[in-house]
Amino acid sequence: MAQQSYRFPGAGKPETGSGVFRLTIRNAMAHLDSEVKEECLREDLKFYFMNPCEKYRARHQIPWKLGLQILKIVMVTTQLVRFGLSNQMVVAFKEENTVAFKHLFLKGYSGTDEDDYSCSVYTQEDVYESIFFVLSQYRQLKNISLGTLGYGENEDNRIGLKVCKQHYKKGTMFPSNETLNIDSDIEKDCVHLDLSKSPQDWKNSSFFRLEFYRLLQVEISFHLKGIDLQTIHSRELPDCYVFQNTITLDNKAHSGKIKIYFDSEAKIEECKDLNISGSIQKNTQYVLVFDAFVIVICLASLILCTRSIVLALRLRKRFLDFFLEKYKRRVCDADQWEFINGWYILVIISDLMTVIGSILKMEIKAKNLTNYDLCSILLGTSTLFVWVGVIRYLGYFQAYNVLILTMQASLPKVLRFCACAGMIYLGYTFCGWIVLGPYHDKFEDLNTVAECLFSLVNGDDMFATFAQIQQKSILVWLFSRLYLYSFISLFIYMILSLFIALITDSYDTIKKYQQNGFPETDLQEFLKECSSKEKYQKESSAFLSCVCCLRRKGSEDHLIPVT
Repeated sequence: MAQQSYRFPGAGKPETGSGVFRLTIRNAMAHLDSEVKEECLREDLKFYFMNPCEKYRARHQIPWKLGLQILKIVMVTTQLVRFGLSNQMVVAFKEENTVAFKHLFLKGYSGTDEDDYSCSVYTQEDVYESIFFVLSQYRQLKNISLGTLGYGENEDNRIGLKVCKQHYKKGTMFPSNETLNIDSDIEKDCVHLDLSKSPQDWKNSSFFRLEFYRLLQVEISFHLKGIDLQTIHSRELPDCYVFQNTITLDNKAHSGKIKIYFDSEAKIEECKDLNISGSIQKNTQYVLVFDAFVIVICLASLILCTRSIVLALRLRKRFLDFFLEKYKRRVCDADQWEFINGWYILVIISDLMTVIGSILKMEIKAKNLTNYDLCSILLGTSTLFVWVGVIRYLGYFQAYNVLILTMQASLPKVLRFCACAGMIYLGYTFCGWIVLGPYHDKFEDLNTVAECLFSLVNGDDMFATFAQIQQKSILVWLFSRLYLYSFISLFIYMILSLFIALITDSYDTIKKYQQNGFPETDLQEFLKECSSKEKYQKESSAFLSCVCCLRRKGSEDHLIPVT
């Protein structure tokens, strides 16, 4: 019998029902995975923008950076105070020695300087007496000085005084006949005077026969060494100083008045042989250990803040990619800058300056370096940044956040306004310098003019500025009145008022925003969607949390800044 075959209905056709089901499941899983990613991103963003207290309540994470910053404030401030007291002794020692040198080497010094020069002479005899007075005082310095001073070697490695005179090359002058014949080339002659010669030998030298109608200036330079013993009372190692002193008799004006300038430049050098008994060495070691601990604290702060910035940039990239994928558009610049925490950058700069300054301080304490100025700038600026950074934590409270928000809102407007006002200010500066400079002490150079005008803007020395103008020229006197009245009226009544109005306007705007709410950006709207999905989160919170945790273990989603 032939076998009969039977075909069931639908045999040989694709099973379309199961394929549709698998596609539906795949789409559902993809949709669920997308929502999981979105919720995980939103959760990470919310956690990133929390303050340390909120982060601790949310995940019980200890705010290490906050505690470290508080500790750093105490350590850095203590370090600065100790270094400031030490630096204060250095400055006082230099200034007191400069005053002592003026009384020792300047004949007839009254104790007060006339502008930028110390004293002046008006006769030839006074000039010679002033020069030989310096030479005599230098020779008997150890017998008359109250300080711990000794003779130092100059640039030529010689002990003694170096006297140089500058004069025109040659010439004749007869003022009565209004006749002048002079070679404007300048010659410079120098002589070295050591201690082996007597003052009488110096006076008989032909070098000191001055022709005053050709003489431009006489310069006397010598080096002295000293030791600052007052640091021993503060349990610190003493410093050794080299004072490079220069006395200049200036006759360039040939006006019958020779101004005498005294300049003393102090350099700290390493003492070659220090043998001090007592507890000073032990105290120095304690200070060095303290400075090393400050460096460790700042390095830890630097690492944590750098890590937070790196993780914030990764979180920013996740948000930008998600926003572009879901909404097909870029995030605005304001939202992108929200991820760049300027306070962390300020802390990093402060930490770097503190580390470098502390290393310099340790070298200075060990007497290997003497650069007090650079160390002071680094430690002072870093401490300034540290205390300014405290405002960040006050900003977490709405009552204290007004200052930060007002500064942020008004800064762009203020900078643009200052750029325009600066053009007017420069115009008045140049005008006052060229017109009033010959008739007023406060307008002699550009720097002094700028300082004088800034003082006038703040209402300082107004009457003195008006009163000191010389009335030798009626035209200039009238111009000075017009100049000063217009500047004061323009800057105090208009420009300064507008400047204050800009800040006040920003402050009023911030106050309204605090009462009625700030304008929402894309980032804030994205985070706000959390509240609208609370019902969904309650239904699937366990599942989403589990999936989020699994995703974080296998991806970079765990890279969230921790405060």
